[in-house]
Amino acid sequence: MIKRILVGLGSLVYAHSATAKAIQLAKAHNAELTGVTLFDTGRLDQVGVVPIGAGHLAKELKESRLDDVSGVIAAAEVHFAMACDRSGVRYKMRREQGDPLSSLVALTRYHDLVICGLQSLFEHGVVDEPPDALAMLVREGVRPLLAVSEEDHPVEKVLICYSGSIASAKTIRRYVQLRMWPDAQLKIVTFGTRKLNPEQLLSDAADYCQSHGFQVETAHIVDTPKSSLLPYAEMWGADLIVMGNSAKRMLIRRLLGETALHVIRNSELPLFLAQ
Repeated sequence: MIKRILVGLGSLVYAHSATAKAIQLAKAHNAELTGVTLFDTGRLDQVGVVPIGAGHLAKELKESRLDDVSGVIAAAEVHFAMACDRSGVRYKMRREQGDPLSSLVALTRYHDLVICGLQSLFEHGVVDEPPDALAMLVREGVRPLLAVSEEDHPVEKVLICYSGSIASAKTIRRYVQLRMWPDAQLKIVTFGTRKLNPEQLLSDAADYCQSHGFQVETAHIVDTPKSSLLPYAEMWGADLIVMGNSAKRMLIRRLLGETALHVIRNSELPLFLAQ
């Protein structure tokens, strides 16, 4: 059940896409939205090496960035509020300052779903995003998480990457139980040559999804998921990729695995990430 959705408003392009997807889900589930902008003035100080005597230039650059960020935030907030009002969706607004990651993590505690952009979370398109920003959110426990692409499209075909692990099965259950797009066609895919009885894994997963009323296809791909998941998703015409964590490695990889990290860094398709 989805009743409260947190919407991260980053750069204007991603803010518009996230807002559109959030409103679609809010109307379908009678949910309330919380639009949030995240602003860290400390990041605006990162202007690189400043030559001696050129401190005024660094100050001017920071002030220019501050104006740019303020303008983007204001525009994203106005667009979000107007779109919600037009759609008759209940909403709140939050503007958070300081460390954006910790602020967003704190807000997710009492929301059922987080929606944000694939490549724009904290910096509003003014300065570079932190490396692996989306992976950082997952690492901190921000999930389920829907990361949208720059353009909003209907979700009609959903590709589920299934490793057979407990965590991967939990992701399938989480996606199915939330019923975000119950009429979408699902395709569950396993990858690689080392799977123990992939046909049985796929059959069991498909049976579970079908018991919840979903249409399901299955496929086993011999190639590794890291090299073939994104090309396969594009070839099949997927509108969304669903995946969870499946490996136990150090740091981010401990929670995500090589495949998930690769997809997060390179996907142009929306992602649903859960545990």
